Amino acid sequence: MKLQDTVAIVTGASSGIGEAIARELSALGVRLVLTARREDRLAALAATLPSPSVTLAAAIEAPDTPATLLGLALESFGRVDILINNAGIFVAARIDTADLDELSQMTRVNFDAVVRGSYVLARHFKAQGHGAIINVSSVAAYISSSSVGVYSGLKHALEVFTSALRVELNGTGVRVGTVAPGTTETEIFDKLRARGAQVGADGTPALDPADIAAAVRFMLEQPDRANVARILVVSASESV
Repeated sequence: MKLQDTVAIVTGASSGIGEAIARELSALGVRLVLTARREDRLAALAATLPSPSVTLAAAIEAPDTPATLLGLALESFGRVDILINNAGIFVAARIDTADLDELSQMTRVNFDAVVRGSYVLARHFKAQGHGAIINVSSVAAYISSSSVGVYSGLKHALEVFTSALRVELNGTGVRVGTVAPGTTETEIFDKLRARGAQVGADGTPALDPADIAAAVRFMLEQPDRANVARILVVSASESV
């Protein structure tokens, strides 16, 4: 795909991996529709990007958000070519202490919203005969660890869903895949450290969000005959 002057929707764009993806694509001339909850962070990001961009402060799990994003892209730029489903939250808790409402909210954000967004945009892409959907997964999709069973289960479900969507859209001109980051330095780690978690205490270097953005770019820049179905990016010192 030639990315110059295409239009991409990026969810969870106010920080971390989403922000890095927005910067990477903007540098290539991609026009952007950016969404997250924090309006001030979105505005600050948009003001620094070299390509045109618009923002929508919204809850990604709200049922009407995907259709609103599609409408905003068409109204602002007359087209949309790419959907990056990056928004997500992380909740880790043991059985005895888990807040079930928090886990349900994570299910809505990390999986339900991705399904809804993927379907809304897939219908549009299929009708126009081209498009790309990249869902940001996690290395957690492939491993089982205490206290993060729900998070890992949702990421595994996301991998299976995305693979099935890719198969269903085969031959339509719509490419679908996942990029699964390993340990990446984002605000999630800051929140865990604030709660006393020993994240990064062993000195193992984490990935930078820009590393994941580069993987997204690689997936999008492949020729039309190629669909990169899955990329797993881990730290060079990370054992998975």
